[in-house]
Amino acid sequence: MHRKILRLAVLGMLFTYSSQAQQLYMPRNIKAAFDKGTRSADGKPGKSYWQNKGKYNMSLTVTPDDKTVKGNETIDYTNNSPDTLRTIAVRFVNNIHKPESPRSNYTGQDFLTTGLKISSFVIGADSYAIDAKDWGTIGMVKLKKAILPGETAKLKIGWSYPLSKESGREGQLDSTTFFVAYAFPRISVYDDYNGWDLIPHTDRAEFYNDFNDYQFSVTAPKNYVVWATGDLKNPDEVLQPKIAQRLKKSYTSDEVISMANAEEMSKGQVTKQNAWNTWKFTADHITDITFALSNHYIWDAGSVIVDPKTKRRSSVQSAYDSKATDFSHGVEWSKLALNWFSLNWPGVPYPFSKMTVVQGFADMEYPMMVNDSTTPDMEFSQFVMNHEIAHTYFPFYMGINETRYAYMDEGWATTLEYLIAIDQLGKEKAAENYKQFRVKRWIASKNTEEELPVITPTTLATGNNAYVKPSLAYLGLKDLFGDEAFKKYLRAYMDRWNGKHPVPWDFFNSINNVSGQDLNWYWNNWFFSNNYIDLAIDKVSIKGDEYAVALNNVGGFAIPFDVKVTYADGTTQAFHHTPAVWKANQKSTSVQFTAKKAVAAIVIDGGIYMDATPANNDWKK
Repeated sequence: MHRKILRLAVLGMLFTYSSQAQQLYMPRNIKAAFDKGTRSADGKPGKSYWQNKGKYNMSLTVTPDDKTVKGNETIDYTNNSPDTLRTIAVRFVNNIHKPESPRSNYTGQDFLTTGLKISSFVIGADSYAIDAKDWGTIGMVKLKKAILPGETAKLKIGWSYPLSKESGREGQLDSTTFFVAYAFPRISVYDDYNGWDLIPHTDRAEFYNDFNDYQFSVTAPKNYVVWATGDLKNPDEVLQPKIAQRLKKSYTSDEVISMANAEEMSKGQVTKQNAWNTWKFTADHITDITFALSNHYIWDAGSVIVDPKTKRRSSVQSAYDSKATDFSHGVEWSKLALNWFSLNWPGVPYPFSKMTVVQGFADMEYPMMVNDSTTPDMEFSQFVMNHEIAHTYFPFYMGINETRYAYMDEGWATTLEYLIAIDQLGKEKAAENYKQFRVKRWIASKNTEEELPVITPTTLATGNNAYVKPSLAYLGLKDLFGDEAFKKYLRAYMDRWNGKHPVPWDFFNSINNVSGQDLNWYWNNWFFSNNYIDLAIDKVSIKGDEYAVALNNVGGFAIPFDVKVTYADGTTQAFHHTPAVWKANQKSTSVQFTAKKAVAAIVIDGGIYMDATPANNDWKK
């Protein structure tokens, strides 16, 4: 009897999983991960979930005269997978600058370099004759001794590479200022659904890295200040006493403190006057580290409480050229962003000890750092900073595979950028900016590429598929559930998957699970379809004061909208409908309202959900 009940229960669970899996398209490699138990149909990491980890100890030196970065690193790499690794994939993104490397765009001579040179490569007791001359952004190494499940291998690599003159995500900001990102050979991700991540970087899609622990030092000439991911461990060894004291004060101060002004930098009053200084940093369980250095950038700092319950503070710093008028607000704006994101959306206390905004050219995010261009438009500069800082949560806290699923991080950063703008600019202005900068450029385009499903891998489709379409989908959920419930569900997903590697199906399943609702109709509508936004009034039926507005969903997306009624006397009334109105029938619906008085006109208004053909959204009596 008990065995029969147990068997029926198991069959029930299998049926539940099978029905969910069949309702949402799932690639075979993702399905295999669920079958192996590394991922679960309830949206939680599976009982057999694993991820590999590296402990990196690195010494880097930047030589400004020849613009070269040299390094030695030791990697203790633990194979937590159930697989025996007979090869390893080594990733070096900076080889995008090699002439031979494939790139998605045209590039000029100043972008090109000779790329990575490896002087030594040792794994365990075995030396390897590797010079990386035939590597692109990925190099495969056949192991002399396999790495068994549960085993830790020690790698030692010596290397160097030149900084590109043209600065994008990294390179020379000016002749004596450098943003040094993707600066070291790393072991690529080996995961439960793809094995080795072997997608080359082409300067289009972004990144996917393991959560590693880092101890690293950066050696630079005197008068060069180094800003980096992680905590500076030796301020008294590299800074002159008054500067070191200012930095320590900034860690507990609500003020914006000038660490070093232009005059102090030019007179050599900031760093210790050794020929070379070695700056030491640590950062644990983080997906990447990066750093910048300059002998003339201004340096500001302060701090902000990011967790009111524990009173935990995070350091906020900025580094910029004296001519950049917007970056003098960098610490102030960053403090506002960290505080707002921590307390409001996503409502998770900023998870790191520091945030540094550096004036550069990339408008790009890195763990604990931002590389942003300067503009004379203060509102736009703050907007860009908000967006890049929002990436703290997605992808860095959540471990997103940006290379394949950019909508899992860019869609959220776009959403958070809009939500914080409502607080900073007001709802009307924030909505107008969002429509003009995000939605309009998509909805006005009729290119086939714009209507590929969001779930399409980012290697094949990016742009609006990564930014505005998923953002509108997330905001639609917020409208569907209400703020309190949706924040609860979002945080449950984040609690389950931070520090790990979620894929889209983990998000879908998690929200289904914690909300207690089968939202597969919504996921199919927004993420697996070729839909766009286009509603049309079919007809309006009137019985006394009762109005029924029949709508055709020409574009197909399940959007929220308002029925805006203008009465004959000029007064107005709005009736809001959440995306739930499309659950039963995503092609058409009928919505009703009771008129207070004589109706003159009706308009269907999607707000930020801009309609492709707004002319058929109004009716006049």
